[in-house]
Amino acid sequence: MAKKLIVQKFGGSSVANVERIKKVAQKVVGYKRKGCDLVVVVSALGDTTDELVELANKINIEPSEREMDMLLSTGEQISVALLAMAIHKLGFEAISFTGAQVGIITDSSHTRARIIKINTDKIKEELKKGKIVIVAGFQGATLKKDITTLGRGGSDLTAVALAKELKADTCEIYSDVAGIYTTDPRIEPGARKIPAVTYDEMLEMASLGAQVMQSRSIEVAKKFNVPIHVRSSFSNHTGTMIIHPALIKKISGAKEAKMMEEVVVSGVTMNKSEAKITVCNVPDRPGVAARIFKELSSAGINVDMIVQNVSHLRQTDISFTVHKNQIGKAGKLTRKMAKLLKAGDVLEDRNIARVSIVGVGMKSHFGVAAAMFDALAKNKINIEMISTSDISISCIIQKKFAEKAVRILHKKFKLAKR
Repeated sequence: MAKKLIVQKFGGSSVANVERIKKVAQKVVGYKRKGCDLVVVVSALGDTTDELVELANKINIEPSEREMDMLLSTGEQISVALLAMAIHKLGFEAISFTGAQVGIITDSSHTRARIIKINTDKIKEELKKGKIVIVAGFQGATLKKDITTLGRGGSDLTAVALAKELKADTCEIYSDVAGIYTTDPRIEPGARKIPAVTYDEMLEMASLGAQVMQSRSIEVAKKFNVPIHVRSSFSNHTGTMIIHPALIKKISGAKEAKMMEEVVVSGVTMNKSEAKITVCNVPDRPGVAARIFKELSSAGINVDMIVQNVSHLRQTDISFTVHKNQIGKAGKLTRKMAKLLKAGDVLEDRNIARVSIVGVGMKSHFGVAAAMFDALAKNKINIEMISTSDISISCIIQKKFAEKAVRILHKKFKLAKR
């Protein structure tokens, strides 16, 4: 019988210090003792990535993206080496690799690279020798050998992509939470752990601010049907399975699955990492908006929510959101375009947050949006922008109200522990 192959990923909080690294080593070795083959993906220690970003900004507020990748990739190299040493100390063989060393080939989009292919020969070779293979998450290399990184949360993507390429039996994502919750339990203590969630719901939650998993990793998991088990590094309890909808009943049990199907809203998310740009007095004629957003797209800036006001005097205001780390670049390009188009002022607001409700049940229920807006209005929280999808509704509000809004919506849609 072939050995069970497991890909495990441990986040920064799981390896934040020496004691935690030792505990991760013990957990990994526990699986090895059961006869499993293991590929372990590791993030940088604790807040290392944030500290490196801060260090770079002290040198240059707009550093080269290539050099940022060179800098940020060092965090994971420290983690993998230390974990390998900890496993050696327990009497087991392990070998650590960077993303480039194990053949993770990406495009050349520095700081947000996309994986093109993975050559798993080296990993398979080491697994055959009985070693635990440890891979630096979040990183890869171009065909020209330039180091790249996969964006925030990129270690999740590394793990899921490796699980797919290696045809792993399971992909386990470990963090400091016990699974996927109805909202962040640090904000709402009454948040409830969800036993199983569909790829679509998790993708929506991740893209709207839930920090448990990177949205791109869920896209890959959904595309190739890679089952993911999200669980805590600090316990052996079952976490949350992210799976195909057809498997929900099998994981949750028929009774619980029926309850889940009846729930209109399954989660509330919050994202404080966005900023808003407003272009005032834009000439209201065909092609103007296209020119602004084409310029931003060409510069690799991802625009999210867009709102254009109704024009009364052949001029309009256009507001849109971008990630906070792109606001400087986006603002500069937008001011340039506003000048060319003879528009008015360009305003930047970094003090916003997005709150969202998510649930596949929303497709077939009326009045969900009205209930959300009413709950916020009754608590005097002003909505600045709105966007919707089949399974989510998002509102841009002032950042100072974000946590309050999460608690209000969690209560409104009765998501607390039952």
